Amino acid sequence: MSQAEDSHQRRLARNLNELLQELRVAQAGVQILFGFLLSIAFTDRYAHADNYVRVTHLVTILFAALSIALLTAPAAWHRILFRRGRREDVIEVANRFAIWGLANLAVAMTGTVLLLAEVVVGGPWVIVLGAFAALLFGTLWFALPIRERNRDSTDEDDEPEDEEDRSE
Repeated sequence: MSQAEDSHQRRLARNLNELLQELRVAQAGVQILFGFLLSIAFTDRYAHADNYVRVTHLVTILFAALSIALLTAPAAWHRILFRRGRREDVIEVANRFAIWGLANLAVAMTGTVLLLAEVVVGGPWVIVLGAFAALLFGTLWFALPIRERNRDSTDEDDEPEDEEDRSE
């Protein structure tokens, strides 16, 4: 193997390891959220909940479950394609799954805020708090990083990045 190929393989291995570490953090959070959401259905208060609460709860659980599926899929892809020379493919697919998983997690978190707001304060505050949660997750997880990425791609005055940094 040439030095360039070896360097490329090391970079891919590092990228995959970093991605899997990031996913571990997100997975832990979404699994805790999922457990919390499941436990709600077994409370006395839930038995008397109206349809709005029940539908919001179900939709929130479905988004959390989809998030879990998307955030854990990269580990399955890696394991199944392990030592098949497909690391680059795994990274590409895992990156897409991670972004979609986080988007679904943001919706599940917003649904959780809606549910709790309904139980704690009710009324118009539910919409305000839900909108705030959606705006917060959308801004921190998507709008700001996308803005930074776009700013990087349009900054021509800066020195070019190292090839190693650009591939991440």
